[in-house]
Amino acid sequence: MQYINAKALLPDALVKELQSYMQGGYIYVPIDQAQKKQWGEVSGYRKELQQRNRQIKEAYRGGASMNDLAEKYRLSVYAIRKIIYQK
Repeated sequence: MQYINAKALLPDALVKELQSYMQGGYIYVPIDQAQKKQWGEVSGYRKELQQRNRQIKEAYRGGASMNDLAEKYRLSVYAIRKIIYQK
């Protein structure tokens, strides 16, 4: 996290208003929940996992065993089972 001087970012009136509550400290401004991204959206890892999980389900439907899939994807049989049976 990077700290920014309020004077460099905010209008003077707002800085003065903030100073009436707190001076010389740090304030955390939380992210707006409407703009918050889900885990993995920024990096694209979420889509990679979804694609991998689709491949696992298709391979299982095609006859691959859970043990074979666990070995191929380096996951536990329990993890493969969860992926196959998730909706």
